[in-house]
Amino acid sequence: MSATDHSRPAGALLLCRAEPGRVRPSAQLLREPLLLAPAGEGWSVLVPGEESWQAEGTSPAAVTAEWAHALTTAEPWPAVGLWWDDRGAGFVVASGFRRTAGYTWLADGTPRGEETALAVLRSRLGLDPVLDAAAFDRLAEADPDADAAARIRGLIAVLARAGLHLPPGLAPGTSTAALRTAVGTAPGVRAVEWPGWREAVCAGPRARALSAAEIAVGAGLLLAGRRRARRGLAVAGAVLVADGVLTLAYDRWRARGE
Repeated sequence: MSATDHSRPAGALLLCRAEPGRVRPSAQLLREPLLLAPAGEGWSVLVPGEESWQAEGTSPAAVTAEWAHALTTAEPWPAVGLWWDDRGAGFVVASGFRRTAGYTWLADGTPRGEETALAVLRSRLGLDPVLDAAAFDRLAEADPDADAAARIRGLIAVLARAGLHLPPGLAPGTSTAALRTAVGTAPGVRAVEWPGWREAVCAGPRARALSAAEIAVGAGLLLAGRRRARRGLAVAGAVLVADGVLTLAYDRWRARGE
């Protein structure tokens, strides 16, 4: 289903609790058309291409969860994925190998998720256990005046207390095309591209770390693809694992030659 089939625009954002320079290597492993920009002190935002999460009719909720998990598998910082479509909106939070937690609001703003996900989000981002907890509690309460997009805006407002500052135009309920146009003019924005393993190995120790991360991410995608019977995801995971193994093997061969 394409965005033109929806009564409301669909989109996704990936918020990383790290500077763009630290996020870029992990983002490259996703091999998706991403735009990366600063999003406040100690924050980065990734905006995916529309075709990325529309493949095979996949919902932005499912793909956002997979991306957030893949981004943080080999990293010490957490990532928050925001998504929205005609059915509602929600978030996921991922950090290392810990369980990815998520929450959903229906299109009219009705909460439909486990409140523990809000507590997990607060804890993994190191937010205030009292003031921010109260703000999160309000997001889980019924509010006839707040639709799904308003709920996500409220969540972003809470994250702003931790330094998040999205570039202008990156608003929930906005289409993917509009998001990419908006972030394209943001200061410091860069396109994320996979350089290929031969170029990556030239970076020495950094290449080995990148390869290890690639293997970890690929293994996660491979398992997820098999569990969910998604052949495309499983194939992508297998390619990442193979790529990482080849990179490490080449690096060790080169080291012996030197």
